[in-house]
Amino acid sequence: MAIPQSVTVCECWARDGLQSMPIIVPTAEKIEMIDRITAAGFKKLEVTSFSHPKLLPQFADAVEVLKGIQRRPGVSHVVLMPNEKGFDRLEQCQKEGYGADEIILMISSSEKHNLLNFRMSHAEAMAEHARIMKRAHALGIRVIGCAGTVFGCPVGGDVPFADVEKITRFYLDEGAQTIMLGDTTGMANPILVRQRVGELMAMFPKVDFISHFHDTRGTGVVNSIAMLELGVRYVDTSLGAIGGQPATGASKYSAGYTGNTCTEDLVALLDEMGARTGVDLHAMIDAGRRAEEILDQRLRSNVVRAGPVIHAPSSPDKEPGKVATLRPPPA
Repeated sequence: MAIPQSVTVCECWARDGLQSMPIIVPTAEKIEMIDRITAAGFKKLEVTSFSHPKLLPQFADAVEVLKGIQRRPGVSHVVLMPNEKGFDRLEQCQKEGYGADEIILMISSSEKHNLLNFRMSHAEAMAEHARIMKRAHALGIRVIGCAGTVFGCPVGGDVPFADVEKITRFYLDEGAQTIMLGDTTGMANPILVRQRVGELMAMFPKVDFISHFHDTRGTGVVNSIAMLELGVRYVDTSLGAIGGQPATGASKYSAGYTGNTCTEDLVALLDEMGARTGVDLHAMIDAGRRAEEILDQRLRSNVVRAGPVIHAPSSPDKEPGKVATLRPPPA
């Protein structure tokens, strides 16, 4: 099956990536990384979350980050919006000229997971999100409606398709521009992806879906490709495959393993498959290595170590291109 000729990759390191990290990254380094990611050619990126600072102190500097990042034409800056109090803060940023282009609202398809993660039933979450969406539309902010636990729930097991459809339909009825399908703890496989997403696409043929797979079990790249083969053009990734469950002190799912689909590995693969992403591979790898320096650990990217596929003749005792000139990664 062919994949789209053009794919939009949303780089999530600064939000979904950092939310699971135990260290607090300084604001200046977050801004540096966001600017690096933008300069590498990504046209869409998650930049922060408006979660309560006491719950997720990693994002206590959300306003400062929005103030400090460079803005380039055609680049969409996305923030996670957990509740109305968070939107109050974003609304002020928006009025002062340094807001966001899109917000993510999420309801887990598994009501058991939504109660545990957000402390709200489906009905309660829908009521609040409907109010937020009305306010967002009034300010010209686009809405990404995210259905979480689409392919399985870490506390409830298999999720009925009807529940996924319910969350999807709710967001569309309230005017969401795109629908994110979240594999919250990496429970999907390509067969399930083709079945479940294929059915959603048949039910909602005019909707732009977003592929958002976690790499908890090492399946992020293969599941993303399976979704792209269905014709989806939007995919979420994170440098070094970091991310996943927020570091809130709550009990860890899946034995504490987390992670998103790896940006470097998927973007390099898409390049080899002939899909246009607009991303400079060498600038992306440089950003991936800088991410390792900031977090002071080796991350999970294979391409950061091996570099892109080499097609021209080369000698092992000579530089195999720009990748060899980059800073060495941490041990």
